[in-house]
Amino acid sequence: MTSSFSIADRPLGPGHRPLLVAELSANHGGDLDRARRIIRLAAAHGADAVKLQAYTADDLTIDSDRPDFRLTSGLWAGQTLYQLYASAGTPYAWMAPLFAEARAAGLPAFASVFSPAAVERLEPLAPPAYKIASFEAVDLELIAAAARTGRPLIISTGLCEVDEIARALEAAHATGATQVAILKCTSAYPAPTDAQNLLTIPDMLTRFGVPVGFSDHTLGNGAAVAAVALGACLVEKHFIDAREPATADSAFSCLPDQFVALRRDMDDAWAARGGVAYGASVAERASLAYRRSLFVATAVPAGTLLQRGHLTCIRPGTGLSPHHLPAVTGRPAVRDLMAGEPLQWDMLAPSPAAGKS
Repeated sequence: MTSSFSIADRPLGPGHRPLLVAELSANHGGDLDRARRIIRLAAAHGADAVKLQAYTADDLTIDSDRPDFRLTSGLWAGQTLYQLYASAGTPYAWMAPLFAEARAAGLPAFASVFSPAAVERLEPLAPPAYKIASFEAVDLELIAAAARTGRPLIISTGLCEVDEIARALEAAHATGATQVAILKCTSAYPAPTDAQNLLTIPDMLTRFGVPVGFSDHTLGNGAAVAAVALGACLVEKHFIDAREPATADSAFSCLPDQFVALRRDMDDAWAARGGVAYGASVAERASLAYRRSLFVATAVPAGTLLQRGHLTCIRPGTGLSPHHLPAVTGRPAVRDLMAGEPLQWDMLAPSPAAGKS
């Protein structure tokens, strides 16, 4: 049974409305005021939490121009890894004011951490959770450092094989984490919709026994809505105030009006998911009166043995169920039956053949 826990006062897990997390990422564009504005907009457009990224370029890589460190394709082609991370990072000095901005807007704020030093620097802010990004999910020392705080932990699993996810969870649990969720993720920017493989989500729920969410890098909202329908209890989506000025992540980030639509459609998907149920729901009960049932099709004198031609299977549903047709055929009518009457048991006597051997 998959357990639930909370990020601040937001419950996370099966049976709870899925959380929508606005990812600030690099969308501040180096402007603290813009970062604050994005947080306020996220709160006003349906976010349940806001997530920052806590790193410096030195936390992630080294300042090298060797071919291994240069990006040659995609949105960031031409830059070195160090150049990209130096321009896209959120300064540690911003963390306290941005946490405060989120708190004032009514949102919990937490962050992805990319080094044990980031955990140490964020601990005084008492974040309600830590996030481990997909590319860091193989860094077991980093996972352990975040887990030792005892705070909830969210691990994104883009690129990960099953055994790598298992090792990440083992590292978290072995160092004190009791509240861990994992995210299905496709680590491409932007990520093609047909590369999401969202049927992995139910498998992850069964295989790992922890809450499962979805980190969405697609350009639309359909994948996130489908993920919720398949059991995702959290959706993380990059959020931006406007396409311009452009940022490292603006091309695949969600605008405020798109975010509102995502919130609405996620909630609809969660409400529609419901549970395993057969038969008429409360909403359907009135419709039972209009399903097919057995009616007398032509006048039948009392004593006549009922034949198939005497009956019709039509709407509404006030007669006997059609599955009783073999049982009523051959029974005598106990009174004159009129065309258009719904067939009932008290119109018929037992079959004359009943009881004979």
